[in-house]
Amino acid sequence: MYNYLDFEKPVADLDGKILELKKLAEEGDALDTNDEIVRLEKRSAEALRDLYRKLTPWQKAQIARHPDRPHCVDYISKLFTDFTPLAGDRNYADDDAVQAGLARFNGQAVAVIGQEKGNDTKSRLKHNFGMAMPEGYRKAVRVMELADRFNLPVLTLVDTAGAFPGIAAEERGQAEAIARSTAACLNLKVPIVSVIIGEGGSGGAIAIATANCVYMLEHSIYSVISPEGAASILWHDSTRAKDAATSMRITAQDLYELKIIDGIIPEPVGGAHRGKEAAIEATGNIINVALKSMGNMDRDMLRQDRREKYLAIGRNL
Repeated sequence: MYNYLDFEKPVADLDGKILELKKLAEEGDALDTNDEIVRLEKRSAEALRDLYRKLTPWQKAQIARHPDRPHCVDYISKLFTDFTPLAGDRNYADDDAVQAGLARFNGQAVAVIGQEKGNDTKSRLKHNFGMAMPEGYRKAVRVMELADRFNLPVLTLVDTAGAFPGIAAEERGQAEAIARSTAACLNLKVPIVSVIIGEGGSGGAIAIATANCVYMLEHSIYSVISPEGAASILWHDSTRAKDAATSMRITAQDLYELKIIDGIIPEPVGGAHRGKEAAIEATGNIINVALKSMGNMDRDMLRQDRREKYLAIGRNL
């Protein structure tokens, strides 16, 4: 069974009836139910397609945060081989919210950096729900500089509500760490490809997403602040997050139109959590295309291309 979102209740009701019929059939307490099960499965699939054909920005935000959505470690395990994690920032500590290391992608040596939220209570606490501390961004900088030294492409997987805003993080230089990570992205002379796989929240996301090519999964979101945070500031009412999500234009479709991102990766009907392997495979295909498109660019061209990309944002709208 899936974890159904609030707006998916019609589908949840139909799937519940299907499960009841299947259970009765297994127990031998019902007449032939195959035809009815097939009919209900068809209705459920149609209802799901209809719902996902007209999603609101707030509904997309809920899908981007779905607990069953594939996370960074899922992409790493499926898309990369010989992944060797690197720990610590050589200054204070390691940060499990940021996963980073060296690997091979389609046989090519690369550096991988991603934010991991965790998939159960224990792992979410371990990874701090994907909200990195300063040492996480310093670890990212360390890996980026290593990649630059050895001429390795950098691939980043973004999935965070934002950098951790606690007192301890501020005491250890959170803002400075984010700024240095963003600057490191801009200064690298190797290809950088970034994919927003769930949430891309504020500076916590942009710190590893200032790339030559930026893509978003179809139902992911990317914003300067969370809808709840924006609603609290604008209307002093976090319950108006739905209105804020619409006004902020946080969806992949909006951001592609605004030329903030370079492309949208399609998800299976019902979201990436309903077809994890298909979503991960589509992401790998896009990354492969992006790397090939930069294959003939020299090191200085790669850095200049990245800088021009971000200087151009907002100029040609």
